[in-house]
Amino acid sequence: MKVKLLRYTPDPELLCGAAALTSSRSEGTSQIIEKLDLEKARRVVRRVTGYGHESVIEHACFTFSIEGVSRAMTHQLVRHRIASYTQQSQRYVTYDTLEHYVVPPSIAQNVEARKLFEHALSQISETYRKLMEHGIPKEDARFILPNAAKTNIVVTMNARELKHFFRLRCCQRSQWEIRAVAIEMLRQVKKIAPVFFENAGPSCVELGFCPEGAMKPKTCNIEEIRKRFKEL
Repeated sequence: MKVKLLRYTPDPELLCGAAALTSSRSEGTSQIIEKLDLEKARRVVRRVTGYGHESVIEHACFTFSIEGVSRAMTHQLVRHRIASYTQQSQRYVTYDTLEHYVVPPSIAQNVEARKLFEHALSQISETYRKLMEHGIPKEDARFILPNAAKTNIVVTMNARELKHFFRLRCCQRSQWEIRAVAIEMLRQVKKIAPVFFENAGPSCVELGFCPEGAMKPKTCNIEEIRKRFKEL
């Protein structure tokens, strides 16, 4: 798995600070941003988002490359609809070796389970190859491929949607693979826009309590989690 922040809105905190001031100033945003320094912009963003007006940070966008993850993971990822996605197509990429699949840690660490898993994938790969040998196009041969199939995807989200994504996907209740991706995405954007994401992470980081109720995992220690994400 590889996660890389490819591009982002230049000076995102400065831009969003200027956008926030636009609603209460008579002058235009082009004039506001010329006079605004980063520290003041950050104070404005903190104050406005603290009131719950997070729409101002939608002006900042972040684009990531996510590589070597499973289709099981990307099926979850694309449920976040306020985003743009471009994914590797199984119509063009060949899946004929075990290198093209993701093995979950629970299976990788269990010798017998791994044998079963890899045997099944070998059979799938062999059948996939034979289908193409019989003239079946990749776009139809792919129907046999499992959720374990590796893929690469490009994702663009604005800062507000990223915060929502982190609340859900950094949580201990989320699936291990998308949680690992979300945490790495958060680690990288915090370096670029620390004020946007200073309280980002699972919901408990911002709220101070777990909103999952009876669904909260017994192993979940909120104080430890909040500390870990604050230091990320």
